[in-house]
Amino acid sequence: MKNKILILIIAMLILTTACKNKDLSEKETDKLQIYTSVYPMYDFAKRIAKDRADVINIIPAGQEAHGWEPSSKELNALETADVFIYNGAGLEHWVEKVLDNLNENVIFLEASKGLELLEGHHDHDEHEHDEHDHGEYDPHTWLSIKNAIKEMENIKELLIKVDPENEEYFEENFQIEKAKFEELNRVFESELKDLKNRKIVVNHEAFGYLARDYNLEQIGIQGLNAETEPDPKRMAEIVEFIKDKKIDTVFTETLISSKVSETIANETGAKVLVLNPIEGLTEEELNDNKDYISIMKDNLESLLKALK
Repeated sequence: MKNKILILIIAMLILTTACKNKDLSEKETDKLQIYTSVYPMYDFAKRIAKDRADVINIIPAGQEAHGWEPSSKELNALETADVFIYNGAGLEHWVEKVLDNLNENVIFLEASKGLELLEGHHDHDEHEHDEHDHGEYDPHTWLSIKNAIKEMENIKELLIKVDPENEEYFEENFQIEKAKFEELNRVFESELKDLKNRKIVVNHEAFGYLARDYNLEQIGIQGLNAETEPDPKRMAEIVEFIKDKKIDTVFTETLISSKVSETIANETGAKVLVLNPIEGLTEEELNDNKDYISIMKDNLESLLKALK
């Protein structure tokens, strides 16, 4: 008899647990489905939505954003989204075509809308007719921390429109994250303000907004597109510039080959450090729980090593 009662109790517990699990999975499907184009948009959306949404970045980890195009698999996934957030300012050359054909129920946001954009510099011949040319503006807007705050605010405003029941939650999350970003900006301003050396030689011209905010000057080995390679004439110009200005550091990036930077470093005796444009993260960075703030702190450390 006791055994029968025990079996009955266990059966009821299993049934109750199964029902709870079923309820949880059903609840998860009620979460907002947010798709983002590049890592910074993913990071900002996660900070605002937290557990009220599933946020998915469509560009795979370790993939450089310039020149990437969505496959039919990614396009099909986008059709299931409630919200699609992209940076804009010419970064995602494929986005207009996608938006024209996207399910009309998907609400989309150009997060850089309303920012003061810097003109793009296409001063090397090989960039003039590049098939993935970014056009008129520098699209790497998020590398200004002030811009990043504005982009987060734009995301917050959209999420409130889409999910007004969670307005207070989104607003509170935004205020918390805004304070973190403002503190990060204060650290950058304080650490970089008194440096005499203010020139940075970078792999591609992604750091215009960061340079503007902290009164630095970037010299790009390549233009706005990280996928192009400089011609011998440009390489010679950079080598001469580094020697002439006695620059001792050349910056490379995580998602592209460091071959060009290392070649120039060998020619000039400069060291090679990483300055991360945060367009995308490597698998290793994701596994290490890196995010926008921690990578920007790494960038500051690299800048100080190069400029002090």
